[in-house]
Amino acid sequence: MTVYLGLDVAADSFTASLFEAPGRLKAAPSAFGNSEAGVRALEEWLCSMGLGQEQVHVCLENTGVYSEALCYVLHGRGYRLSLLDPRALWKAFPDGQPKNDVRDAGKIGEYGFRYADKLTLWHPREEIIEQIGVVLSTREQLVRQKTASLNARSTLARKRVQTPAANRALDATIAHLKEQITGLDKELQRLIRSHPTLINGASLLMSAPGVGWLLSGHFIVLTRGFAEIPMYRTLAQYLGISPNEHTSGTSVRKKPRSRRYGPATIRKLLHLAARSIGTHEASYRSYYAQKVGAGKPKSLVINNIANKLLKRLCAMLKHQQPYNAAHRPIDPRSLALA
Repeated sequence: MTVYLGLDVAADSFTASLFEAPGRLKAAPSAFGNSEAGVRALEEWLCSMGLGQEQVHVCLENTGVYSEALCYVLHGRGYRLSLLDPRALWKAFPDGQPKNDVRDAGKIGEYGFRYADKLTLWHPREEIIEQIGVVLSTREQLVRQKTASLNARSTLARKRVQTPAANRALDATIAHLKEQITGLDKELQRLIRSHPTLINGASLLMSAPGVGWLLSGHFIVLTRGFAEIPMYRTLAQYLGISPNEHTSGTSVRKKPRSRRYGPATIRKLLHLAARSIGTHEASYRSYYAQKVGAGKPKSLVINNIANKLLKRLCAMLKHQQPYNAAHRPIDPRSLALA
């Protein structure tokens, strides 16, 4: 029998609760250190109840670097573990209940028990994939800082009374940020080019119009180095660009709309690529003009183009074929009539 061990992770410690079945929950007597020593103490507690690694499935809430560090230790010691999406986790439990670390650990373990068929095992990413992910996230942080600095500099430029020292400080900051962003762009390209599988997959993606190194890099991280190619519809839902129906009975009849949550950076890059091909690619330009002329909102049409592009990118990776502007999908209904 598998028991589900819920861990509520903090920076320096974690609490643990075992969930075997409804009504059968056992919490650890105290918190453990978020370290190798803490995991050894956890193992001693499990052994005291006669539980070995093969009987335990560890579940953790994804809390960033804190849970990541613990995952590496647990995986290295041979445990099965799953990293849970906080949105899905806490959606499963109603608000208003008492909250503390022990109760949270119990809920995490209960979630693992209830949704065992949906759990995916955690494995560490290849080192180069991890490095690319860090480069991309760091670059996005610097871009935000640069945007904030540019806005501040623009504001100062409009003031009647100028302050040269403040202007110089912001100019220097902006120049430094641009230099650092350029350096990260070069490092991203170096990392991708250094790995045959990554450069082959990135070259396929970049054969499509509007796709560059940044979007290819995000695809690399998303697919774990092109090892896991997701279905288009699943990926569109995950990225928050797939319009969802919203109807109920005879009274609720809202228009389908995208959720607009998920990884924000790759969604932004897809929309930028969609704007580019909607302007420069003949077929997409024609589609854009037709839909806008029919009264569709421009943002909706751009989102539709982003979905079309994403579908083609997934197909290109799946079939290992570069972009073909002349390709036209076959309507399955026409095959049925043949």
